[in-house]
Amino acid sequence: MTQFQLSRDTASDIPDCVARVLKEDIGSGDITAMLIPAEREATAAVISRDAAVICGRPWVDEVFRQLDPSTFIEWNIKEGDLVSPEQRLFTLKGNARILLTGERAALNFLQTLSATATLAREYADLATGSDVKILDTRKTIPGLRLAQKYAVTVGGCNNHRIGLYDAFLIKENHIAACGGIAQAVKQARSIAADKLVEVEVETLEELQQALAAKADVVMLDNFSPADIKALSDIDFGETKIEVSGNITADTMQQYISSAVNYISSGSLTKHIQAVDLSMRLVE
Repeated sequence: MTQFQLSRDTASDIPDCVARVLKEDIGSGDITAMLIPAEREATAAVISRDAAVICGRPWVDEVFRQLDPSTFIEWNIKEGDLVSPEQRLFTLKGNARILLTGERAALNFLQTLSATATLAREYADLATGSDVKILDTRKTIPGLRLAQKYAVTVGGCNNHRIGLYDAFLIKENHIAACGGIAQAVKQARSIAADKLVEVEVETLEELQQALAAKADVVMLDNFSPADIKALSDIDFGETKIEVSGNITADTMQQYISSAVNYISSGSLTKHIQAVDLSMRLVE
């Protein structure tokens, strides 16, 4: 059991997600593992070569559960722990063929989700001391949407909408097709009054239109830090302000302002570097 709560959707997605990965990797069978006697038992240790925030334990557990439920996994760390290079993460005991067949799938999940959580921790730390919440986007690795969204929260940041179904995000093309911001917001309210309505704007004039339409959130797309600071005199009412557009760890603090409620960045899930992990048989 981890210290982080999986959403119902994420928990239910894990078995199917793992099954797809195992099918992709194993295909008709792991022919290299057949070099090993079928009855051989083994113990393997997995270590991190990098400093990282570890995320992905439920996916690793599911890999070996599907391959052989009798495989024993002893975790040395908790989900969300910050680990050091050469630190042992977990030990596996079981059939040698199974351990080696599941190695790459398990480590792929762990290195990718830990990379996401590690970057999220860096971003969250940059916002420490402010009221600004750091959000992810839909720019996730295909097939890993829910997993990466979970990893973002393990790292200390927050989720934007999960997909196209749980909130409105009205962008330039939607505005053009609807005939304007006011019309788009009105139509959104009529379609699903209980859903959050967010409008992306590119100019101060569009910002004023979105405020007049009483959007729940206005996303300022590619506004400069100077533009953001100039907003302090505007009355936003109950509308929340989000800034987005090419924001990275190097530039984030320039956008933190009393006028800003959220900063969203696609970098959290797409500009990641996989954590270097290693598995070795130890017996």
